[in-house]
Amino acid sequence: MGETHSEALRVTPLDALHRQLGARMVPFAGYAMPVQYEGILAEHAHCREAAALFDVSHMGQATVHHPDGVAAAAAAFEALVPGDLQSLAPGAIRYTLFTNPAGGILDDLMVTNAGDHLFVVVNAACKEADFAHMAANLAGCTLAVLPDRALVALQGPKAAAVLSRFAPEAAEMAFMSARVLDIGGIGVWASRSGYTGEDGYEISVSAAEAETLARRLLAEPEVGPVGLGARDSLRLEAGLCLYGSDIDTATTPVEANLKWTIGKRRRAEGGFPGAEIVLRQLAEGAPRARVGLRLAGRQPARAHTEIVDENGAKIGEITSGGFGPTVQAAIAMAYVDAAHAAPGTRVACMVRGKALDAEVVTMPFAAHRYFKG
Repeated sequence: MGETHSEALRVTPLDALHRQLGARMVPFAGYAMPVQYEGILAEHAHCREAAALFDVSHMGQATVHHPDGVAAAAAAFEALVPGDLQSLAPGAIRYTLFTNPAGGILDDLMVTNAGDHLFVVVNAACKEADFAHMAANLAGCTLAVLPDRALVALQGPKAAAVLSRFAPEAAEMAFMSARVLDIGGIGVWASRSGYTGEDGYEISVSAAEAETLARRLLAEPEVGPVGLGARDSLRLEAGLCLYGSDIDTATTPVEANLKWTIGKRRRAEGGFPGAEIVLRQLAEGAPRARVGLRLAGRQPARAHTEIVDENGAKIGEITSGGFGPTVQAAIAMAYVDAAHAAPGTRVACMVRGKALDAEVVTMPFAAHRYFKG
């Protein structure tokens, strides 16, 4: 019999800490990552009620410099995304999308005006492709990938109280802003942002100091470690897309209900990959739309579940689904044809041959609690 060799999983700078804390580790985007510690339901509730610490060091971090300054870097970057980056004030963050010539989404990402350069965070599964795309297409810019940086997310209603004990100025930061903070002698780049719908921060720190920082935060009474399992249920309740599931290269920003990411000036000027298709859909509508579904019972419908209309005709498919612990309901995100996308539309989800009643609803399922200042 021939041997099979699987590629070794990469580890984050917090790998030893996860194992010491009793995490159940799983492969994710080529990394060994904690899926849960004490249990997904308990960890989900802890994030909604107190403060959760996530390891997101598998994400890609990079800086983009231009010899003529950050404005020139932003102008160059706009050739790849539909977001308005040139209007970003120092310390401001923009959620945006890499698009392809067909208007499809290559990845979603965060771009920050870091003063004299742009700071960029991309998804783990796409980072090598994203960095190659940036290196090949950012005219006049220098891309510096930062593999020696870790990234942790402190999320929940008590996150600000915790972080401001170490750095009082953290409390004054508004949602989607970033700045340098000193946390007990550890210099970090912190943004008030996250992927849970809760208030909180994402903190970039040197890999060498990541475990010290994580232990310092976990020592605070409100903070507990939370894994990828609860991260997924939290972001689903918040109506936030997972790349590769809810958005991909065959999905446009208009279909994905991410029209708000396309700046007013960019709508007028275009100039990003797939602009002709995306701007036409903005004007005329897209053939399908990402919607929220709330199922009548507690039985969840998972990704790839077929959605049918009252006559049994297929009208779409679920991309993310599960039971929402906070909302105490079976919920899902799905793509349905435009004729069935209005909130209040009754549909059915086909689970193992059985039609489960559902209704199209407005997202998020659980209200966002970002700190707007």
